[in-house]
Amino acid sequence: MKQKSVFVCQNCGYQSPKWLGQCPSCGQWNTMVETTLSSPSPSSRKKVSPAKAVTLKEINTSGREKRVSTGWEEMDRVLGGGMVKGQAVLFAGEPGIGKSTLLTQLSLNLVKNNHSVVYLCGEESPQQVSLRIRRLSPSFSSVSGLFLLPEVDVDAVLAFLENQSPPPSLVVIDSVQTITTQDLTGVAGSVGQVRECSHRLISWAKKAQVPIFLIGHITKEGNIAGPKVLEHAVDTVIYFEGERRQDLRLLRAVKNRFGATDEVGIFKMTQKGLVPLKESFLGGELDKPRVGSALTVVNEGSRMILVEIQALVTQTFTPLPRRIITGLERNRTEMLLAVCQKQLRLPLFKYDVFVNVAGGLKINEPAADLAVCAAVISSYKNKPLPLKSCFVGEVSLLGEIFPVGQMEKRKKIAQKRGILQFFTGKNLKKLLLPLF
Repeated sequence: MKQKSVFVCQNCGYQSPKWLGQCPSCGQWNTMVETTLSSPSPSSRKKVSPAKAVTLKEINTSGREKRVSTGWEEMDRVLGGGMVKGQAVLFAGEPGIGKSTLLTQLSLNLVKNNHSVVYLCGEESPQQVSLRIRRLSPSFSSVSGLFLLPEVDVDAVLAFLENQSPPPSLVVIDSVQTITTQDLTGVAGSVGQVRECSHRLISWAKKAQVPIFLIGHITKEGNIAGPKVLEHAVDTVIYFEGERRQDLRLLRAVKNRFGATDEVGIFKMTQKGLVPLKESFLGGELDKPRVGSALTVVNEGSRMILVEIQALVTQTFTPLPRRIITGLERNRTEMLLAVCQKQLRLPLFKYDVFVNVAGGLKINEPAADLAVCAAVISSYKNKPLPLKSCFVGEVSLLGEIFPVGQMEKRKKIAQKRGILQFFTGKNLKKLLLPLF
């Protein structure tokens, strides 16, 4: 075996024969780490047998559409209807957001339905995971279908999985940055270790037809730590989002080979773990008048969600008024402020404007335009909008209000939540100004 040493960037995986202070590929400083590579000599290489191809008639597709439910409708919706056999899912989120809690509850849901789950404890001991299970569900303290594996050597993990007969219904790796192999010299979490270990685990999952969840860390920039090839190797990439100081959590798929990527799962963090939520995303109560608050119904994938838009208009003390926008597209929101200033003659050029979507949801469709304008006007006039009212419509540069798709479905969701008035007028000035 011939050995050579190369320097590998821990941020992007770029390789260089010599040490560099700055990576030429990603531009990061002090990320080059020396790694020893081993390559077999020409005389020791084994002869490889020819590959064998199959035709479409030879492929068994009888169980192609069969999916395994996670026990949560919210999770199944993000996955595309449930877990697919052999599916590799990269589950990423900020530290402390609840990744381990969510996947622990998912494992308990499967065990409750007579499935077996292998949970690899890379960051915690089995005792610590057991304490979390007792906190989440005391009745599962003596469950027998959940196997806790305290191991970080990928070869030992694969040997354990291959000896399981029948194979488990799910494998959870917590986390992929803690798994190592003795075939490489890098430390746990390095680019080489993450790439090689994840490749071996995913290859086993495809061969054994077992879904596998790989928990991944994210960097301070919000990207998944490790090589970018990890996101290409898996079938599904899911981000678990939310503020640690708030109870709401969002599941959002950015890649899914077995479903759509526009679905969102909503959960609430409680003392008993994560609880799925449906149809509403409100920051306050509907029966109290609130200045600067407007409700709307937005479309997220196959579902309609009632959302609260909050606005604050206050006098500025700087030459350039501030525009702080959270949860909405900045350019479109600034366009709506310009429409209000032009069509309704609001002197917003003298005011700071803050617009926020309650709960942390991100809205990308124009159906919330009318609610944004209504919230801004309410804050400027310092008068609340009518109680239990909802505003849905797209606003043009001329101040016209255009209808959006699936209006009847939006009205049903609003009425289900107790909404009495549903505003979808044709002209911004004629609709909003009489309300004040």
